[in-house]
Amino acid sequence: MLVGDILRKKTPRVVTVRMNETVGIAAKLMRANNISALVVKDVVRSEGNTAVGMFTERDVVRAIAEHGANGVNVKVSQLVSVQQLVSCTSTDTIEHVRHLMNRHHIRHLPVIDNYSLVSVISMRDIAAAVDEATNSTPQAA
Repeated sequence: MLVGDILRKKTPRVVTVRMNETVGIAAKLMRANNISALVVKDVVRSEGNTAVGMFTERDVVRAIAEHGANGVNVKVSQLVSVQQLVSCTSTDTIEHVRHLMNRHHIRHLPVIDNYSLVSVISMRDIAAAVDEATNSTPQAA
């Protein structure tokens, strides 16, 4: 099974947050969209909009734990590591994506095809697809 097989069943909308936004804004975006992770984008003059990382519920908790109530005013850029964005493509296998997630201890991966952000795939998406494939396979009697 490929990442693209799962993406065909998802809405193509990707919710993003800019590096200079606050944790409070990011948390509101996650709540309003009922999601647990945002793609972090940076505006680079020479490259346009660039996905540089992921911001998750864990980052919100970390900001509050480290800064108390003022954690909501911390910039997303202070919490996101942008050294190496871990991502996948729509032609990657689910096994490869699961390996990446396990190796990097993450639950969400941006899907980037031809240098364009097309979606985000989560561990939950993968589990649901595997369950669906398992349940739709005819069982031997």
